[in-house]
Amino acid sequence: QVQLVESGGGSVQAGGSLRLSCVVSESILTFDAMSWYRQAPGKQREWVAQITRGRTPNYVDSVKGRFTVSTDGAKRTVNLQMNSLKPEDTAVYYCLGRRGGSSYWGQGTQVTVSS
Repeated sequence: QVQLVESGGGSVQAGGSLRLSCVVSESILTFDAMSWYRQAPGKQREWVAQITRGRTPNYVDSVKGRFTVSTDGAKRTVNLQMNSLKPEDTAVYYCLGRRGGSSYWGQGTQVTVSS
């Protein structure tokens, strides 16, 4: 059973930074892509960032230049460095791993940005 566990969420003021981590129970090299999603209260879950097995990152326009996704294969970790945070970044952030036709979600970590 694949497990993904996020950590690093918390409360910060606007302009601050947080670093989210997602520890995966299996080698991330076996996944086609690792992604971060977020869900704000009353809104649909939104894709935020993705990094493929080939290490190509992609971002939703609203976080480009502020967020950076990276992997640490040895630690089986996918990171999301979030800088210049805004109140609209407030959400529960989820890690997703895709492998073939299967998707594996973490339980989420709360990020709250106050103005």
